[in-house]
Amino acid sequence: MTVGEKQAGSENPPEVLDGPFSTRQLLRIDEALRLADQGTGLVFSVFVGGLDEPIREHAQRLHRQLAEPDKSVLIAVSPNQRQLEIVTGRYARKRIPDTYAKLAALSMVGAFSGGDLAGGIINGLDQLASHAGKG
Repeated sequence: MTVGEKQAGSENPPEVLDGPFSTRQLLRIDEALRLADQGTGLVFSVFVGGLDEPIREHAQRLHRQLAEPDKSVLIAVSPNQRQLEIVTGRYARKRIPDTYAKLAALSMVGAFSGGDLAGGIINGLDQLASHAGKG
């Protein structure tokens, strides 16, 4: 199903259309995720929405639910709470140490504060993938 399509028998379009991104921004984020995955051999994911307290623990729970948590990187962003968490799995952390994740987070926060949520996520994905290198 593509963005904007209705599911058979559904009166409402998918929830993604109610989110903070335009279709073009969603496509750009999807492309950034694809490039990061292919370029590194890691699995990158993005969650945008509310995070329960404590924020870090909620992000870690989301990360553990991924198909391959050991080689996964989750960027969890809650714009309304002004929170950002980057969670790396055991294998991914060897290639993206906390120091590099923090640098990517700082860059993302700068874009977010300028009102560019999608651009911040895309730049963060690019930075994290660059630090991870080829896998």
